[in-house]
Amino acid sequence: MSPQPVVVLRRGDSGPAVADVCDRLMLTGDLPTSWADRAAPRDRALFDDEVEEAVKSFQQRRGLLVDGVVGRSTYSVLDGARWSLGDRVLRYVPDYFLEGDDVAHLQARLAELGFSPGKLDGIHGPATDAALRAFQGAVGLTADGTLGPETLRAFQDLQRSVTGGSANALREREQIRRGGFSLTGRTVVLDAGHGGGDPGAVGHGLVEADLTLDLVRRIEGRLTAHGVEVVFTRTGASGGEEIDRAAFANSVEADLVLSIHTDHAGAAAAHGVATFFYGHGDQARPAQGAWSTIGEHFAELLLREVVARTGLTDCRAHPRSWTLLRRTRMPAVRLDVGYLSHPADAAALSDPLTRDRIAEGVVVALQRLYLGDADTARTGMLKLADLRRHIESARDRQPGSPGPSD
Repeated sequence: MSPQPVVVLRRGDSGPAVADVCDRLMLTGDLPTSWADRAAPRDRALFDDEVEEAVKSFQQRRGLLVDGVVGRSTYSVLDGARWSLGDRVLRYVPDYFLEGDDVAHLQARLAELGFSPGKLDGIHGPATDAALRAFQGAVGLTADGTLGPETLRAFQDLQRSVTGGSANALREREQIRRGGFSLTGRTVVLDAGHGGGDPGAVGHGLVEADLTLDLVRRIEGRLTAHGVEVVFTRTGASGGEEIDRAAFANSVEADLVLSIHTDHAGAAAAHGVATFFYGHGDQARPAQGAWSTIGEHFAELLLREVVARTGLTDCRAHPRSWTLLRRTRMPAVRLDVGYLSHPADAAALSDPLTRDRIAEGVVVALQRLYLGDADTARTGMLKLADLRRHIESARDRQPGSPGPSD
C-alpha cells in the first residue's frame, strides 16, 4: 500500500511501535533474532544503539537516507520487505497501492517476459496492473489483474524472453532512441529543493531554498530557448513533501525530473558535487532490475558537465531509492551542487557566473542524453550556442541520413 503516516522513531523512543519495527528488522536480517530474547515487553521495547545500527544497515542496503531514523519513507520500505512473491494476493487498488518486495519481484518477472510494468519500484500502480493483465491475456488466463495461484503457476512455467541484459534497461534505452535528438517538445520538471518554511541548508550567507530556486530559473530560461516545456514543483512557497512532488511530476507526464539541492555537513572539509539516481545495491532484493539506466546515464553526464564548468570537486553519481527518485514514473535525478558549510563551495555558488555555468551544464547534459551514440562532444566543451549545430552534425553522421546535396 502507499506509505502511511507514521510517528517518527529514533534512538531513545520506546513502546509497541518500536517493537513492530524490530520485528521487521529481524525478518530482513538486519537485527539478530536474539534481540527478541533480550528485549523488554513490547509496550516497553527500547530503540537503543543496536536498533539504530540495524536501521542504518537496512537504509544503507536499500538506498535510503542513512540517518538511523524510522520515518515515513523508511517505514514504507521496511514494511514491504517482509513480503515474498506468493505470500499474498496482489491486485491494483486505486489510491491505495500495495507496496513490497513481492510487488518488485512481480514487476521484474513481467519485465523479463516482455510486459513492461514501468519503473521497477515495488509499487503496484496502473502500469503494473496493465502489464499483469496483458500477461494473463497472453497465456490464456482471465485478465482480471489479480495475482493468484493460477497466475503464479504461469510465471513458474515460463522463461524470460528478453536476453542480453536487464529487460527494463533495454526498454529505457529504446525509448530514448525513438524519441529522437531534439529537446523540442519535451517536458522537464525542475524541482527546487526545500522552500516555504523549510530553508534547507544555511551557510556563509546562503540559503539552500533561495539558491535552488535561482538555479532552476536560470535552467528554465535556457531550456525554453530550446523548445522544452519546463514545469516547476514550486515557484516560491514549498512544493510539499517529496511524495507530493513526485505525484505532481507524474500528473504532468514529464519526460524527466531534475531536483536541485545543496548540501551541508558538520565537518567543514566536506565539499563538492554529487548526483543521485533511482537504484540500490541490495543483492538480496528479488527485483534486480530496480535500477534506472537512463537516470544513471543522465546523472553521470550531468555530474561531469557541472564539474568541468565549475571546478567543484567530483563526488560521483550514486544510486538511491529516495522518495522522489523512486515514486516518479519517469527518470529522475537529484543534483547536490556544493556544500554551503564549505567556504570555497559557498564562495563559488554566491557568484552568479558559477550558477550560469551550472545551468549551462544541465542543458548540455540533457541534450547529450538524447544524442545517445551520436554524442561525440568532449565533456565541458560544448556551449549552448553550439547545440543546434552539434545536433545537425550528429544527424548527418547517422546511417541513411541524406547528404547535403540530397
